[in-house]
Amino acid sequence: MSGHSKWATTKHRKGAKDQARAKVFAKLIRQVEVAAREGGSDVTANASLRTMYQKARDASVPVDTIERAIKRGTGELEGVRYESVTYEGYAPGGVAVIVETLTDNRNRTSAEIKHLFAKNGGSIAEPGAVSWQFDRRGQITLAGPVDEDQLLEWVLESGGENFEVAGEEIVVTTEPQELARVREALEGYGLRVIGSELTLVPQNVIPVFEEGEARRVLRLVDAIDDHDDVQNVYANFDIADDVMSAFDE
Repeated sequence: MSGHSKWATTKHRKGAKDQARAKVFAKLIRQVEVAAREGGSDVTANASLRTMYQKARDASVPVDTIERAIKRGTGELEGVRYESVTYEGYAPGGVAVIVETLTDNRNRTSAEIKHLFAKNGGSIAEPGAVSWQFDRRGQITLAGPVDEDQLLEWVLESGGENFEVAGEEIVVTTEPQELARVREALEGYGLRVIGSELTLVPQNVIPVFEEGEARRVLRLVDAIDDHDDVQNVYANFDIADDVMSAFDE
């Protein structure tokens, strides 16, 4: 399991512990709005909206809140118009970073993201400089434990690619277009799905063995992730288990 996934899992647990739900809700609602605006309000015909609707429900966003977001996206209700802007850069140690944002002010967001990179020892890069190092994939997070031999059979029968164990959770990887179908099939086998999403997976990772460097990388990634306009942060670091365990304490 890559260090990025460990970071995401650690962050998820910390968020649950701190009850920091308002910011998570706000980001998910914004993603629902944009998906509805770009593809319409029909979740059966709009794959992006279907994915975001499910992700919002997995995070316990109320149905009426999601439905109002859809209506704002389609113009039935008044709302702010957001645009998608992606930034690429490097964290300390040459770690590649991709930042996906939804903003109503491109100039403000651009200046703030660049400032966060510079302030935390990173650097911004030209578009395309690091994105080639990542592949778009679907990911389904399951509650463990599960018999791994049986799970592999179910994953392959469902059309999934593979799975990896991340502590008490299991992450199943799929082709992007197969995400919803594989999730439904796995639920049909009686598995408990914690969440599912479209994500970027690094083709190769940069090992981080030194605690000081790990803290510098995580400081930058966490600072960017905490920005209100940032929806997703992807990075290709792999922090050693003994170093990463310090951040779970």
